[in-house]
Amino acid sequence: MNLTEEEKKQYNRHLILEKIGSVGQLKLKNAKVLVIGAGGLGCPVLQYLTAAGVGTIGIIDDDVVDQSNLQRQILYTIDDIGVSKAETAAKRLSRLNPFVKFNVYKEQLTRLNAVSLFEEYDVIVDGSDNFSTRYLSNDAAVITKKPLVYGAIFKFEGQVSVFNYKGSGTYRCLYPTPPKPDESPNCSQIGVLGVLPGIIGSLQANETIKIICEIGDVLANKLLMYDTLTMRQMVLDFEKTSEASVTKLEENYDFFCGIIEAENEITIEELQNDLLKYNLLDVREDWEREQHHIGGQHIRLVELPDRLNEIDISKPVIVYCKSGIRSKRAISFLEDSLKEAILINLKNGLN
Repeated sequence: MNLTEEEKKQYNRHLILEKIGSVGQLKLKNAKVLVIGAGGLGCPVLQYLTAAGVGTIGIIDDDVVDQSNLQRQILYTIDDIGVSKAETAAKRLSRLNPFVKFNVYKEQLTRLNAVSLFEEYDVIVDGSDNFSTRYLSNDAAVITKKPLVYGAIFKFEGQVSVFNYKGSGTYRCLYPTPPKPDESPNCSQIGVLGVLPGIIGSLQANETIKIICEIGDVLANKLLMYDTLTMRQMVLDFEKTSEASVTKLEENYDFFCGIIEAENEITIEELQNDLLKYNLLDVREDWEREQHHIGGQHIRLVELPDRLNEIDISKPVIVYCKSGIRSKRAISFLEDSLKEAILINLKNGLN
């Protein structure tokens, strides 16, 4: 498969670049990359891989664009609010590079689809924002023998590494045990500097291109850490351990990561049909509450230990958040503290 005349114009700066040239550009054209998440990290990854000419790019994300995303997810505009991220990203990226094929998956990555999806691609890029997906991605990459380009962000700091590359260490070598749910807040709870995912996502795209073109020193068995406040970065070496060996997926990654499934759940439709039977408890942040809510008490998740006596348990309590994850954490805590309360999780939250 050769480059067309139009592709040669598109990729001119690569073609004249030492170590890439026409050989490297053809490798990019023939490559297939799956990007997990079209959010903060996924946006810059997708933009640069598309611009670079990766021939086939898969985008898996079941989320829709929210106004709070626009501070950092620069693929989207105010007109995209409420629309599928994966579909919107593919449509916009097609205008950047018409020579790239996009496969859109408007679904979550789960233990049921991960292995079969990974088998179709050469490189996996993890742009997720939760530990359940990170461990699932790692394990599926090991099982399918695919390199996994990892990125993570926290407030003003980010991390990048490449796992399972030519037998290198994996995510489990670095983090054999997941943190407790209350020890790992995401950006919707604590915020994130808008440019940070752009920096980390660009570094992920860089590692992906290096893997495909077989150039440079890939961040295998190394963890790059970057601090935007001091502009310092360091690269830490780590060793492959017995944790790298994975033969099957976990039965439940939420359970493995300590996010216990609530026994009692209710959908938003079921709640609307019988609203007067319940009290509502919103555990989201103040700014989320100001944007939209469905009523009830508002006590932030981090405030629950100090405000237990304020919770009205005269009726069964529906606990809700944006996606149903924080509300599960709240219920896990409240079950020990309010043993007489009937606590029910709003399934999938306000999403």
